[in-house]
Amino acid sequence: MLKRVLIFLAVVAGLLWLRNTSAFTPAQSEVGPGIISHRGVHQTYGREDMDSETCTATRIHPLTHGLIENTLPSMRAAFDAGATVVELDVHLTPDDAFAVFHDWTLDCRTEASGVTQDTPMSTLKRLDVGYGYTADGGQTFPLRGKGVGLMPTLPEVFEAFPEGRFLINFKSRRTEEGDALAAMLAQHPEWRKQVWAVYGGAPPSETAARLIDGLPYFTKQTAKACLKDYLVTGWTGHVPDSCHDTIVTVPVSHARLMWGWPRAFEARMEAAGSQVVLFGPYAGGNGTTGIDDADLLRHVPKAFGGFIWTDDVIQIGSALHADE
Repeated sequence: MLKRVLIFLAVVAGLLWLRNTSAFTPAQSEVGPGIISHRGVHQTYGREDMDSETCTATRIHPLTHGLIENTLPSMRAAFDAGATVVELDVHLTPDDAFAVFHDWTLDCRTEASGVTQDTPMSTLKRLDVGYGYTADGGQTFPLRGKGVGLMPTLPEVFEAFPEGRFLINFKSRRTEEGDALAAMLAQHPEWRKQVWAVYGGAPPSETAARLIDGLPYFTKQTAKACLKDYLVTGWTGHVPDSCHDTIVTVPVSHARLMWGWPRAFEARMEAAGSQVVLFGPYAGGNGTTGIDDADLLRHVPKAFGGFIWTDDVIQIGSALHADE
């Protein structure tokens, strides 16, 4: 009896291996992964004991460059370093402009206070977006005065980088932000190719995806649903509906749990109309992490054809293109 059970288990294991091995799946890319540069080239910061209220500008690492996130110089530097897509953050202001700025409030990075989306763009344009940055607990502010007038609008970004591609993060949950983006692209169809995808707040992301033909989106909820559903059914080769026509985000720390990882998994997602984005290790409440150093980059499969998310596009871009 025991022998039969062992034989049965061996057969099942063999079938699972055959169904999910990447040995017979060709690489999805011969040029390596695309790079999503989070906030362009920005000041990195310590993540210890961080929560949603933490002002990250007050805990930056000592400066190695003078660039400020979500500004045109920062985006230009990211593309120059090899970024395929630049991630940026938007807020719809009372005067119907999309301000490109990360924080929900102005207090952390600028000399002003108040909620970003409640502040007219005419006011935001006068602020110093480098005002609050310090690497030594407030003894010095090395970027103060260098970010005056550097907060761009979304149209300014599109006009500055006609060949660039962008991942737009809706910082609010307002449906009208999705409506406004759709209206903007309807008025300027030449900008549509620059919007790679949207994510963030579910109502604006879902609205934008419904109104803009072929626009992928993801939220925390859709990302979790896809991975959870795939872990249940992926052993059969089936891709659940939650993983179709979306952005599939995978923490590198959990990638090997994905049935068929790496090439069979990627091929299944591509056949389902989805793009795979590989993040850094899952950080729990400490926010999103990226593939930010050479050690993590070694975990990216050779000829991976998806995208990697990074907070250090200069280092990662240099490493990926070292042999070119």
